[in-house]
Amino acid sequence: MRGPPPFRLISVPRYHRLVNKRPAILVLNGDLQWTEGLARLAREAPLVLAADGGANALARLGIRPDAVIGDLDSIDTGTRSWVGEEHMHHRPDQGRTDFEKALEYAFGTSDVDRLTVLGALGGRLDHTIGNLGVLALHARGSGLMLVSEREQVLATALPIELESRPGETWSFWTFDPGVRVTLEGVRWPIENAPLTVGNRPSISNEATGATVRIMPTGGPVVVCRLLS
Repeated sequence: MRGPPPFRLISVPRYHRLVNKRPAILVLNGDLQWTEGLARLAREAPLVLAADGGANALARLGIRPDAVIGDLDSIDTGTRSWVGEEHMHHRPDQGRTDFEKALEYAFGTSDVDRLTVLGALGGRLDHTIGNLGVLALHARGSGLMLVSEREQVLATALPIELESRPGETWSFWTFDPGVRVTLEGVRWPIENAPLTVGNRPSISNEATGATVRIMPTGGPVVVCRLLS
């Protein structure tokens, strides 16, 4: 089984430091089923990070993370010993999630260009909603993406054009009613309209060609591509 096809940028002139290379991987302590494609992403990543108990999922693959970040209350004792204390980065702050702490480490301390996050979708609903909120807060286009065996999700506050396949299902929404979004390259295009979740998001839209164009103003829009 092949891994999920990546979001491919056609044009995004203003995102800082976005480069075309394999992304670093961050594994959260969520509901993660290791498909062949997801396992390949982790094994081929130039840098592998874990948010606390995400290290347990990596241990099941035999992959030692380069760093484990968080309050470290979910990592198994055996996993912690196997990974090594030198790779533990204790962040006890309870005002932020381990996902947020790991993002700070990835884009700050490690200075990564692109990050793919596994274990952020599915599982507990409250965790999934929280993770999508963090994604929107840290919107970096294809520089930060949540991936599962079923979907790829990113958030962008800047105009972006992404490769697509005709007939693919795409959804778009915002958390801020002040954001306006224009969508092109989809069956139901949108022009400068709010797509607030719970009001009028664009759910189960459909790509009509080789590119989907997303143009938000006033803040980030979340973009979800379903994988067939």
